[in-house]
Amino acid sequence: MPSDQGGRVIFTEAEAQDDRGVAWTFSESFLTEDATLLRARERAASLGCATVSPGTGALLRVVAAAAQARTAVEIGSDAGVTALWMLRGMLPDGVLTTIDPDAARQRAAKTAFADEEVASSRTRVITRPPLDVLPRLTDGAYDLVLVAVDPLVLASHVEAAVRLLREGGVLGIVDPALSGRVADPTRLEAPTVAVRETAHAVRADERLVPAMVPTGDGLLLAVRRAPRHPSA
Repeated sequence: MPSDQGGRVIFTEAEAQDDRGVAWTFSESFLTEDATLLRARERAASLGCATVSPGTGALLRVVAAAAQARTAVEIGSDAGVTALWMLRGMLPDGVLTTIDPDAARQRAAKTAFADEEVASSRTRVITRPPLDVLPRLTDGAYDLVLVAVDPLVLASHVEAAVRLLREGGVLGIVDPALSGRVADPTRLEAPTVAVRETAHAVRADERLVPAMVPTGDGLLLAVRRAPRHPSA
């Protein structure tokens, strides 16, 4: 392992790639899911429902706690796994609204909440298409909004999510790299292009302070900033 004259360690590209893989594995196993989360994950798998990794769930719990989230929205349910992580980070009286048109996933989410012994007043489980519901929610009233929907409709759901956020509220977009396909400019399939364009739009949006986090299958986070006022 060579070093330069300043004593800094210099890694070959192969060594760096290997170490990043080890670091990713360590981060994903840093927190162990308990029996409630594992059962929720099993229910999601039985429904053929993709869900967030333990590392992504842990990060979402941290985000909810850092934001002191009292109001949160999950757009697209994964049968309760993500919702459990978010609820565990939210304030004790925080309310999570989860919206998905799939009745089986929403029934599984309710089972997960009962398993967790979450008070019924802390969750709203809505089984309808999100774009039918989101216009009825209050603008600027939510601390955290997570989007996990089909890539081809991602842009419209993200725009609705940004509208819901208060100043300082956090937007999350699940799997914004589509398992790495978005980063490859030669991939021009419609879903890949749709996600790539949405990610670029979030990056360019002056209302948001974004960061792409390579945990799990990826998580795009952005904070809703206060409006910029022109100088007097």
